[in-house]
Amino acid sequence: MTKTPPTTGSPASSPPRARTTSPRATAARPRTDAGDTIVLAVVTGAHGIAGDVRLKVFADDLSRHRTFNGGALTLAKLRDGTIARFAEIADRTAAEGLRGTELTVPRDALPPLDDGEYYHADLLGLAVVSTEGEPLGRVIAVENFGAGDVIDIERPTGKTFMVPIHAVPEWDRERLVVDAAFVD
Repeated sequence: MTKTPPTTGSPASSPPRARTTSPRATAARPRTDAGDTIVLAVVTGAHGIAGDVRLKVFADDLSRHRTFNGGALTLAKLRDGTIARFAEIADRTAAEGLRGTELTVPRDALPPLDDGEYYHADLLGLAVVSTEGEPLGRVIAVENFGAGDVIDIERPTGKTFMVPIHAVPEWDRERLVVDAAFVD
């Protein structure tokens, strides 16, 4: 059963809740691709000699998923949420070969969203306008530094600015609206 994300955000007085955590590095962020898959983690390197790998995780919990990358990798064991063993990886050399590999799952394998929730991948790339209708740019990242999600917006000039998620009174599949009082 495929669930579609909410079409409208929650009111500004009740900020939306995210289901994923955002990465700090721009090279590997949760996103959708042409195959409608979502990146949940990236292999950052080998761990030990038995073929385990270290992960940079963009999801709340990877353990609910058993296969990644269209069935190419099968999760055999997950420790501390960031150390994984895949059935197909037998030794450290093979584990080192996975460095940089994005672990993806089909979008319909993700849990359904409640009203006002969103996946960070749903916001990336959205056009941004102010509550006054002024075009502001595009969402390039969703960060979380501990006090809630922060939307990183790139203007057409290339300059960027950030706004807290509570400054977003609404969004849909086409655009994200930012309270004009928060526009830099």
